[in-house]
Amino acid sequence: MEMTGAKILIESLKKEGVNTVFGYPGGSVIPIFDALYGDKELKLILPRHEQAGGHAADAYSRATGKPGVVIATSGPGATNITTALATAYLDSVPLVAFTGQVKQTLIGTDAFQEADITGITYPVTKYNYLVKDVKDLARIIKEAFYIAKSGRPGPVLVDIPVDVSNAKCEFIYPEKIQLRTYNPNYEGHPKQIKKALQMIQESKQPVIIAGGGIIWSNASAELKEFADKSGIPVTTTLMGLGAVPSDYPNYLGMPGMHGTVYANYSIMDADLLIAIGMRFDDRVTGKVDEFAPNAKIIHIDIDPASIGKILNAHLPIVGDAKNVLSQLNKEIQKADISEWINKINNWKKDYPLTYLPKGNEIKPQFVLETINKLTAGKKTIFTTEVGQHQMWSAQFLKLDRPRQFLTSGGLGTMGYGFPAAIGAQVAYPDALVIGIAGDGSFQMNLQELATVKNYNLPVKIVILNNMYLGMVRQWQELFYDKRYSATCLARDASCPLECSGESCIKYFPDFVKLADAYGIKGYRITKKEEVESVLKKALIEDQDAVLLDIHISREENVMPMVAAGHPINNIIQKYE
Repeated sequence: MEMTGAKILIESLKKEGVNTVFGYPGGSVIPIFDALYGDKELKLILPRHEQAGGHAADAYSRATGKPGVVIATSGPGATNITTALATAYLDSVPLVAFTGQVKQTLIGTDAFQEADITGITYPVTKYNYLVKDVKDLARIIKEAFYIAKSGRPGPVLVDIPVDVSNAKCEFIYPEKIQLRTYNPNYEGHPKQIKKALQMIQESKQPVIIAGGGIIWSNASAELKEFADKSGIPVTTTLMGLGAVPSDYPNYLGMPGMHGTVYANYSIMDADLLIAIGMRFDDRVTGKVDEFAPNAKIIHIDIDPASIGKILNAHLPIVGDAKNVLSQLNKEIQKADISEWINKINNWKKDYPLTYLPKGNEIKPQFVLETINKLTAGKKTIFTTEVGQHQMWSAQFLKLDRPRQFLTSGGLGTMGYGFPAAIGAQVAYPDALVIGIAGDGSFQMNLQELATVKNYNLPVKIVILNNMYLGMVRQWQELFYDKRYSATCLARDASCPLECSGESCIKYFPDFVKLADAYGIKGYRITKKEEVESVLKKALIEDQDAVLLDIHISREENVMPMVAAGHPINNIIQKYE
């Protein structure tokens, strides 16, 4: 059957099993949106900003494991999704973005709303295409989805000139794709597996570091089996949170800059690190040349370029985490490491994650503990923005499964969490989706309150409000002699250079009034005794979307902390 390029795109999405698209219209994608008009099989979610649409599609992918899809117009529409593509790229999220482009005869002429989006996004996509012939479109879409979700996942962009969208050809969707230069390896080499088993048996102080690769390969069950059979303690990176339950007996929490003391001490004392689906990010390693100085490293990853990139791997194993762990689980035996476990358990007792209550001030950690209490046993998905609230959430939220904690790791994208909550809620309409935000990050994409209202999404937004860009302020306090340059969000032209904060505008902005302007319920919490009752009403009793403005201790810091560039056992533990 002959179809326009726009119709071929829509039918190709259906062939890929896509049922939800996040998209914002514009001149060069009018044919695509026209093809979507009235379609009964594809749900179109209209965000209020293309970046937010990209983040929502990203979170839809993280929550479901399937590629997310976003559509944007040419020029500024396309450039607006660049941050979302970079976010997905650094966190290995399978996202397929379709952008409109001006007519091919106008490309290179600086035409209205023209931008070289394939050139712009080359560094932040796994691959990208400029479609030049409608006859190639179906094949390119098939390739785009294959590339996005295979091997190490990542975003792929397909740029479609408007004349290609309007052109017609016979629609034939390929059944299979073979790319000569792209053939990911999924099985670990048997000799490497045998060597790994030997190294594990010989070690006395081993530690497993699990990353986002566990989540993307759906290997959580295999990881837990491996940890159960071997008895080796597990720490998970920010991207790996939820890979094992928070209450798992040999779980060490998150390592690195804001990781647990006992995770960092364990890594630094280990004689063997088994790194699975993680890339030794600088927030994990701290000072690289002093990281795990006594440990041999087994590095398991589907991306061969990630192995040895930061740290030398004594034993590299290229393969899918699920498959490699399944191979190891067939022969793994209990390690003789009882003294090591006792040592770690003593660190856990001596250095627990904690905070100091202070009068009637609302401590953010207390808010998160209360959320844990109220949501226990419920199907909950948490999303976060980026900053202090993100790290407190990573430290204190209790997770019982993978894909429960969605956050921007590698890029650290402020403005991610709220649209991510929208994407997660669209994916799972019956789930309790809670977006944890800071007052700074939330203002990056607050316009998406309209999307929440328009689609009746019961998202719960919890703003931990300290009227600061909190994480930057924390660094300014600790390393810049409290010179709070451009971090107080209540500051105006009349403020003195050095300010105690006592004369700040009380509610700026007034988030409760903002929620009301969008037709959404809003509650403000300013007293500690109000926290549980209002959270219960907002999160559990109210069935609609709710925004909570919780005024926390203004200068509370995320602790423990490792200063940038320091070894991860050089830990600041300054609780106030």
